[in-house]
Amino acid sequence: MVVPELRAWRAARPHVVRVAGSVKPHVARITQAVRPRPVKFTTPQLTAVAATVGLALAAGLVTAAGPWDSTGQRTAERDWAASREGEGGTDHGLTSGTSAKAPRPAPSAATVLAGLGGSTSTGSMPVPAEKALADVLDPLLNDPALGAQRTAVVVDVATGKRLYGKGADKAQTPASTTKIATAVAVLSAAGTDHRITTRAVLEPDTKEVVLVGAGDPTLTAREDAKGYASLRTLAAETAIALKARHLDQVTLSYDTSLYAGATVHPIGANPNLAPVSALMVDEGRIDDSDSGTAKRSTDPAGDAARKFAELLQAKGIKTTSPGLSKATSRSQDLASVSSPPLSALVERMLTNSDNDIAEALARQVALVTGGQASFSGGATAIGAQLKKLGLPLTGVHFADGSGLNRADKLTADLLTALLAKAGDPAHPELRPALTGLPIAGFTGTLSDRYTADASATGVVRAKTGTLTGVNTLAGTVVDTDGRLLAFAFLTSDDAHPPAPTPAQTALDRAATALAACGCR
Repeated sequence: MVVPELRAWRAARPHVVRVAGSVKPHVARITQAVRPRPVKFTTPQLTAVAATVGLALAAGLVTAAGPWDSTGQRTAERDWAASREGEGGTDHGLTSGTSAKAPRPAPSAATVLAGLGGSTSTGSMPVPAEKALADVLDPLLNDPALGAQRTAVVVDVATGKRLYGKGADKAQTPASTTKIATAVAVLSAAGTDHRITTRAVLEPDTKEVVLVGAGDPTLTAREDAKGYASLRTLAAETAIALKARHLDQVTLSYDTSLYAGATVHPIGANPNLAPVSALMVDEGRIDDSDSGTAKRSTDPAGDAARKFAELLQAKGIKTTSPGLSKATSRSQDLASVSSPPLSALVERMLTNSDNDIAEALARQVALVTGGQASFSGGATAIGAQLKKLGLPLTGVHFADGSGLNRADKLTADLLTALLAKAGDPAHPELRPALTGLPIAGFTGTLSDRYTADASATGVVRAKTGTLTGVNTLAGTVVDTDGRLLAFAFLTSDDAHPPAPTPAQTALDRAATALAACGCR
């Protein structure tokens, strides 16, 4: 059968050609994986996921080249949204009143929302039968590699109807799938356009300059800021403002008072997460990495202030050795830099499973809703915000925003409800919770998975979760009939922790089977 070329794909083709050359090695790997067993998609599934697959092939492995370009959004998704001629997506930066030079977030792309309406009628796409789904998923979720405890839910995103349930209401340790809840909570509470602003202020009638942290872990001191807030820019503009006041020597202080409570996560010092501070640069990393584990500063705020002092001195402003202080309400702004919008931060958090951003965003939920910006305050605020959205919270407990804390307890019912809510046309502000999900075989924490069976490559989009004895997966998939489904698989075994690789492979098989299932 010959499938007609989609109008949207035809419009996007020039952009695909432009970037395809940079990803030949990755595409070659996928091609090799596919050769022994050609991948077959139905026409409805091709229609529903052509954008996702096409963008993945065009953009390649996002983590290799960086999923966020100098404008703060994925280049491929921006180009794809532009090619839609207004049919899908919202550029949250255009009407927010921010500077034209400010980075823009990724649009609310329609790539994962084909089953929600618009050009494709949901009534024309069959809904999987519950028994048929059970026949497919039950044997896969009974795989011994998953350990003793397994819960799962599949819902139809268009209607929110549960199509499959296995211990749906049983709370388990979710690991990093907790970040889906953090994403929905912060987007709902603060909005996609919200930016985190780091300031330098001058105390009146003094020569004291205070560097005021606002909780932006993506503030960077690197020469190439890649669209993130730049400490170098802040120092340069601060120096200009000081010289305009005829000041070339100042007392330098820094303010971290926005956050409360412990800075070290209950798991202790860990390469997965820096001490959580309202002021840090490059997530407290002491190497040049921007994702994954890394050696971390034990004093990220102090290190940020000392780097700021160096940058000021390079611009002709002498400073004292920086010390901890608190800016007063009478302080005068000298300069400021702002993060990309929350939509971009949420996408980076989900794609790379970034714990530093997750804990910062949990505190943003608390700050916006009047809570305390701490581990417990952020966790409480997330739960309260999700309750406002009418999400199922029976048995649910939040202990942090990242999922590193084993005291977190979520249900498969909640995770799928979060994904369905993010796909609800009535909540476009939540769309980055879907567009940020890693793409099977291509991006983030799914970039090196789904290699044994390429039939799900580019089709499954899901958040991973892994702790000792805990393996989880939650996301979306378009089945062979073109129906958009949300799924959550939570597995654990504290007594006999399963090996992570076989467990992850078993979860991937279940998601692949869901993608391959018309299940009528």
